[in-house]
Amino acid sequence: MRRETLLAVREHAQRDYPREACGLVVIVKGRERYVPCRNVAAGTEHFVMPAEDYAAAEDLGEVIALVHTHPDAPATPSEADRVSCEGSGLPWHILSWPADDLQSIEPVGYQAPLVGREFAHGVLDCYALIRDWYRRERGIELLDFERRDNWWNRGDDLYMQHYAEAGFVVVSQDHPEQVGDVILMQLRSKVPNHAAIYLGDGLMLHHQHGRLSSRDVYGGYWQEITRCVLRLKCDVALE
Repeated sequence: MRRETLLAVREHAQRDYPREACGLVVIVKGRERYVPCRNVAAGTEHFVMPAEDYAAAEDLGEVIALVHTHPDAPATPSEADRVSCEGSGLPWHILSWPADDLQSIEPVGYQAPLVGREFAHGVLDCYALIRDWYRRERGIELLDFERRDNWWNRGDDLYMQHYAEAGFVVVSQDHPEQVGDVILMQLRSKVPNHAAIYLGDGLMLHHQHGRLSSRDVYGGYWQEITRCVLRLKCDVALE
C-alpha cells in the first residue's frame, strides 16, 4: 500500500476501535484509494463486510485488496483470515491496532484441515466443515447459505429450512448408517444448530463453537440431542 492509503487505514482503525475495521483498496482513475466499509458483525470477534459496500467500491474502480484490523491483537493472520483470503481471490492487509503493525497475505491455495481447525462463524463453523468434507471427499459442492451471528438464538431454523435445497433428505431420527450422513443436533438452542458428518464405525466429525474441529464418538449426549439424520438424495437413490 502507498503511504497515503495506509494513513487512511490507520484513521479508520482509530475511528472503529475497539471493533474491527474493514475496507477495500481500490484503483480509482489510476490512483490507489482506501474505501472504508462497514463491519456489520454482531460481536467483536470478527468482521462482516456487507455485499452492498463491496459493490459500491467496485463501482468506483478495480478492487485490488481487502484490509481489516486486529484490535488489541497481533496482525498475524488467523486461520479464518487465510481461508477467507483464498475465497476472496485478493491480497489481504491486516493491521494490528493500536500496535500499528501490518502484515499481508495472498491466495496461495490454503485449505484448513478437517480436524483441528479454529472456529470462526460463517467461515469455519459446523456447516463449513460439512461443505469442505463433501468437496474434498466426494467432489460435491454443497450450496452455502447466509447465516447471521447468533441465528440459533434468534429462532432462525436455518438447517431445517435449507437441508432439502442443499440436496438432502431425512432418513432417520437418530441413527446414522452411511459414511457421509449428516447428523443434525440441537445444542443449547431453540432450533437444530449443530451438525456433524458420520464417518462410520461410530465416529463423527464436527466443529463446536469455541473449539477445534474434531472426531468424536457418536452416542450418549450427542444422540440425545440429535433431531434427525440427513442423506444426499443421490445416495438414497442408489440404495
